[in-house]
Amino acid sequence: MKAKPKPEAGVHSRPPLERMQRIHQELRAGGFPNANALAADLEVVTKTIYRDIEFMRDRLGLPVAFDVPRNGYCYTEEVSAFPTCQITEGELFALIVAEKALQQYRGTSFEKPLLSAIKKMEQALPDTISLNLADVEQTISFRTTAEPVMNLGVFDTLAKATAARRQLELAYRKPGQREPERRVVDPYHLANINGEWFLFAYDHARKDVRTFAPARITEVKETGKSFTRPQKFSLEKRLRDSFGVHSAEGEFDVCIRFDASIADYIREKRWHASQKSTDLPDGGLELRMKLSSLAEVERWVLAWAGRAVAVEPPELVAAVREGARKLAERHAGKPPSSGG
Repeated sequence: MKAKPKPEAGVHSRPPLERMQRIHQELRAGGFPNANALAADLEVVTKTIYRDIEFMRDRLGLPVAFDVPRNGYCYTEEVSAFPTCQITEGELFALIVAEKALQQYRGTSFEKPLLSAIKKMEQALPDTISLNLADVEQTISFRTTAEPVMNLGVFDTLAKATAARRQLELAYRKPGQREPERRVVDPYHLANINGEWFLFAYDHARKDVRTFAPARITEVKETGKSFTRPQKFSLEKRLRDSFGVHSAEGEFDVCIRFDASIADYIREKRWHASQKSTDLPDGGLELRMKLSSLAEVERWVLAWAGRAVAVEPPELVAAVREGARKLAERHAGKPPSSGG
């Protein structure tokens, strides 16, 4: 009778978790199995058994040891159950997609820990599922055209101080300014909004909550003081009527009309919680929103290069008209004038 040939290295008759559960059962039975016996029973090469036992000991924290007098493996203490993670193929697919969605954390102190955690979960899953989804690399991706440029040391300090409620002193350069200002702040919240990071913090000099872009912070250090974040602070409430990150400056009923050439694109997205859209006879679209600031929606209208028209309120109409005039002057090779 011929002995059953052992499979080649890398070819498994069972998924690794199932194998390790079988090894766990043998160790709990107290039979002191060695690598050769386990390999024969599980129809794998001994190298696979060594790898499985190393994983069980080093990654799962199981008390596996080799008993030299008995020439076999055993548990050095009682193990009630095998630590495992039950996951469906759909959940694994979502996990891999989430790994690819880490684009927004690229370059931050969150990137490596998140990737490490996801990799550990993936490595503990059955090969049969993992291999079925190996081609996800070629079928799903996330891209961004403008990644924020940040000092990783600054961002890491912001993240840790925000989590630990520690006061900070910043050297912050406002847009258009050459030199940074010193600001003492209590960091309340660090948020990623539309792919960009923002720090919401109480500014002690201005006695109000202000928004800071981490990319404009040139220096940061802890003051040694801690703070208690007010219970009334809510980022959701603060930005509820904002079109981006600008806080309330008033109440505005905004109306914008879009040409038929871009109307479908506008229809396909939810731009604001308050939006109401109406189809126009020519194929265009009218969009209405209730906003607390006009600064960001003004830039948004101008970005559509004439395919969007501000209708209301008058302040927005005037701001867009002035922005368009300056844009036309610049592209005509003239220096922008200051008046209307």
